[in-house]
Amino acid sequence: MTHKTTYRVNYADTDQMGYLYHGRYAVLYEIGRTEMLRSLGFTYANMETEHGVMMPVMSLNQRFVRPARYDEVLEITTTLRHPPGKTITFYVEIRNPGGKLVNGGSVKLCFVDAVTKRSCPVPPYLLEQVQPYFEV
Repeated sequence: MTHKTTYRVNYADTDQMGYLYHGRYAVLYEIGRTEMLRSLGFTYANMETEHGVMMPVMSLNQRFVRPARYDEVLEITTTLRHPPGKTITFYVEIRNPGGKLVNGGSVKLCFVDAVTKRSCPVPPYLLEQVQPYFEV
């Protein structure tokens, strides 16, 4: 399952060299996964308020290949390679306007009950939405 969205690098995102500051890439990963979830019909906000499930980040892995620059429109491709279980891992590729890879990596999240703050299984409504993408 793959979803694409775009992001324009703002001046406030850049370092002294005019490159996208390395700490901002985590924000782009978040944009990619939240837009993927939105495309399935729900948001982090409604997952928390209506379903009582939060998704904290467990790990974030990134590889910096080349710099992104001020005012470039980047393409963020977010992929689920496997259906979620106790955790969900989003794989991300960020490409510049020329289609060249700028950054790639993954972010792993778990599911937590908003009241008890303890881990919980993947919410059934999320599994129902992504399962068709993994059927043969």
